[in-house]
Amino acid sequence: MTSLNKQKLFIKTWGCQMNVYDSARMADVLAPLGYEQTDDQRQADLIILNTCHIREKASEKLFSELGRLHDVQVDRVKEEGVNVMIAVGGCVAQAVGEEIARRAPYVGLIFGPQTYHQLPEMLARAAREGKVVLNTDFPVEPKFDFLPSAQGQRGSSAFLSVQEGCDRFCSYCVVPYTRGAEYSRPMADIVNDARELLRGGVKEITLLGQNVNAYHDEGSGKKLADVIEALASMPELLRLRYTTSHPLDMDEALIAAHRDVEKLMPFLHLPVQSGSDAILDAMNRKHTVGDYRHVVELLRSVQPKLALSSDFIVGFPGETDKDFEATMQIVRDITYVQAFSFIYSRRPGTPAAAMKNQIDEKVKKERLAELQKLLRDQQIAFNNQAVGQVMSVLLETPHPEKGHIFGRSPYMQAVRVKGCDPSQVGQEVQVQITCAFANSLAGDAVK
Repeated sequence: MTSLNKQKLFIKTWGCQMNVYDSARMADVLAPLGYEQTDDQRQADLIILNTCHIREKASEKLFSELGRLHDVQVDRVKEEGVNVMIAVGGCVAQAVGEEIARRAPYVGLIFGPQTYHQLPEMLARAAREGKVVLNTDFPVEPKFDFLPSAQGQRGSSAFLSVQEGCDRFCSYCVVPYTRGAEYSRPMADIVNDARELLRGGVKEITLLGQNVNAYHDEGSGKKLADVIEALASMPELLRLRYTTSHPLDMDEALIAAHRDVEKLMPFLHLPVQSGSDAILDAMNRKHTVGDYRHVVELLRSVQPKLALSSDFIVGFPGETDKDFEATMQIVRDITYVQAFSFIYSRRPGTPAAAMKNQIDEKVKKERLAELQKLLRDQQIAFNNQAVGQVMSVLLETPHPEKGHIFGRSPYMQAVRVKGCDPSQVGQEVQVQITCAFANSLAGDAVK
């Protein structure tokens, strides 16, 4: 490796917002060692792949990327005499770490999502021993106790992790096995991190957790609604969001927060996965379609402007045409402004992987296409109805065209705003929406 004073770090992130957050914290942990982030992996001394195990063929995609990076690694040695360290972190590393070490011996570090706070020690050990360091333990002490204050997240918006892991054990999901049991951070630590982010210019905070509304501070008994109330009282903060939620953890106080906390945006990601009770039972979701509909009714009764996004799995083992039609019906009834929909794919070690009645791939693809068309039509309709409205937009990044700024609506729509300049980034402005597209809006700043 080159001198620690001039080390370059490249991080590639796959998956959820939690992984995005984790990647930022990895950069924070490595900054005191002299690592500066770069967007050019061919200039990096350390390349970290922060992986996600949720998507189909996650392991195959990782090994394909590793093969390409090994070529970069070899070229750097030949051309510059630089030894590039390749590291694999995240949930795939947690699940198949030993296989990575066997199939890709040129990888120097393999670590799970609960151990990245130990990166300095792992790097030193890899350099000292000259062999792969594999660390997929679940430490007794939570990693948050050892992380530096949030430094890597700057700009208008930032993620803030409040809860990690999951105790739900949905039959298709690897999260309980890769992220571990549910753990909620002390509320005082969350408040301190929020203050640090606000001092750095952040105006919008998204509270993160695999099951974020299960948040429960064991010391004080505080829950997610209490965290939202505490952060909303900070004058510098303009907006609050949280993700991802479970329907059964939407308690009365949290529902009421959607009515009482003005800074809490009227947009909620609330996964349902299927509209069939039989499939939900097979998924071990522990809620029924009726439970989900009731939660949505309560939320919309206190916040009529609320818009929803959701997750859907198509082709779960045993899913009949009738079950799939029930999913289509719940989408028609509730309507979603955004959604993530996927074909079911087996995850080794999960109960669903061993289930009988696996669905034919052709059938799954046909069902997914039908569902995605309906969801896309709903998203387009929602965007179209914004034309002519005046809405609040948080300005985030300059647009290449002079006089235009990219921002975000309360409903997470990207908005190109005309009539603003870069000095206004971080401000919330009123925008008259003039155009709607499939995935974004455009409008004029209201003078």
